[in-house]
Amino acid sequence: MIIITKDPIDIQTVMEYVKDNAAGAISIFIGNVRNHNSSGSVSEILYEAYEKMAEEVMAKIETETLEKWKLRRFIAIHRIGKLKVGETSVVVAVSSGHRREAFDACNYGIDNIKDRVPIWKKEISTTSQKWAEGKSLVR
Repeated sequence: MIIITKDPIDIQTVMEYVKDNAAGAISIFIGNVRNHNSSGSVSEILYEAYEKMAEEVMAKIETETLEKWKLRRFIAIHRIGKLKVGETSVVVAVSSGHRREAFDACNYGIDNIKDRVPIWKKEISTTSQKWAEGKSLVR
């Protein structure tokens, strides 16, 4: 399951989705807005997305992850809009029979979302606003 939302992400709902009686492992990555970056303080972040393309790329990442590992469940949620420090911006969670595949699949999911999905972030402080550098989507 993949979701792009403007609403706060409910971690408990994510956990309920990935639960499975055949799963011995659940791995979850939670990305939160932190109060600083390499150049100073951050008070909030604005996430923008090309939503249709972002959903398509996230669905492809989900398919790849499910094909590569023996997972019970996969979910990735990315929030867009203005988020304050401490709010959750992205979650990837998987369940599987064993811990190694859960760790590896979760890591693959978040790394590929950050590298491939057309979601951009503007870091905002009391003195400046700056779009974070990312990777080119053109290969």
